[in-house]
Amino acid sequence: METASILGVRFDAVTMQQAVDTAMDRLRACRKGYVVTPNPEIVDLCRKDSAYRDIVNRAALVLPDGIGIIYAAKILGEPVSGKVAGVEFAEHLVSAMAKEHMRLFLLGAKPGVAEQAGKNLCAKYPGLVLAGTHDGYFSDPQTAVDAVNACGGADVVFVCLGAPKQEKFMAQYQDALDATLLCGLGGSLDVFAGVAKRAPDIFIKLGLEWFYRLLKQPSRIGRMMTLPKFLLIVIGQRLSGRKGK
Repeated sequence: METASILGVRFDAVTMQQAVDTAMDRLRACRKGYVVTPNPEIVDLCRKDSAYRDIVNRAALVLPDGIGIIYAAKILGEPVSGKVAGVEFAEHLVSAMAKEHMRLFLLGAKPGVAEQAGKNLCAKYPGLVLAGTHDGYFSDPQTAVDAVNACGGADVVFVCLGAPKQEKFMAQYQDALDATLLCGLGGSLDVFAGVAKRAPDIFIKLGLEWFYRLLKQPSRIGRMMTLPKFLLIVIGQRLSGRKGK
């Protein structure tokens, strides 16, 4: 599998279908691992925390989530096949899992959200088995581990705790969990539950999903400044001829 490097973070150069196929192959072979979906904010965290960067780079799949990653790859001449948004990857994966009656556990979000997300996914994809759910408001991670294992385990766990908590959780507890593949997916459960809505298709196709979020939540302006800063750093790396830190 071809890979790209953006500011020290490894990305798999895969299309959406290739990402899903790779995940399904791992599930059928019972090969444990975790999936991460870095956007510019996560790459920026990786630049500041080498231990976190190592966790991200050790993932079974590192998917480019965010138009900023695609822009960065073009600037650096790195081989990224295109944006593979985490929430879209999750839905494509669930569709494939349902055809083989695989088990899904949902971990994260506010109380009640994971349950509603599970109901909606099972209604949309008959054949999917909802192994269980647990909200993201726990002080002891072992309680979440116990919840997954108590339900008889799962083929996949969607870990939606936000970065960097979800990546650190997956790396630390993957061996303790009775599950094959863990997927760090941020706020995806809110979308599946209908609590939050993605941008209209036209914004997504134009790479302006971030702008739609800003229009809906002007308070995000501070977070949105990460993108131009990130691209300026990438341009600086390009001009200096270095692609690492």
